[in-house]
Amino acid sequence: MQGELRLGLQEALVNAAKHGNHLDPGKKVVVRFSLIDNQYWWIISDQGCGFDPDCKCDDNPDEYLPPDESENGRGLSILHHIFDQVEWNRKGTELRLCKHLETRPRISLLRN
Repeated sequence: MQGELRLGLQEALVNAAKHGNHLDPGKKVVVRFSLIDNQYWWIISDQGCGFDPDCKCDDNPDEYLPPDESENGRGLSILHHIFDQVEWNRKGTELRLCKHLETRPRISLLRN
């Protein structure tokens, strides 16, 4: 599971920097983390213009996958497969990700 979470968070951060901030080195991506009971929450904010997903695909994340061979949408599908909750604020500049765990094993966020 640790590898999945790392992949999902990496995808969210790349999306924020690339699509949100358009790789502008003068703009920041801010990550906040909290642990509430058995839920891990990450909030990732960018300084871009915002994002509005084309569909509400919570029931079927594969609907985010593009019909052609382009990469657009694959990251959203990955996020919906890995995390239990994927939400944006109204402006579309803040992504909230939640992973529910049955028990609270310690997840190392740093590489050894």
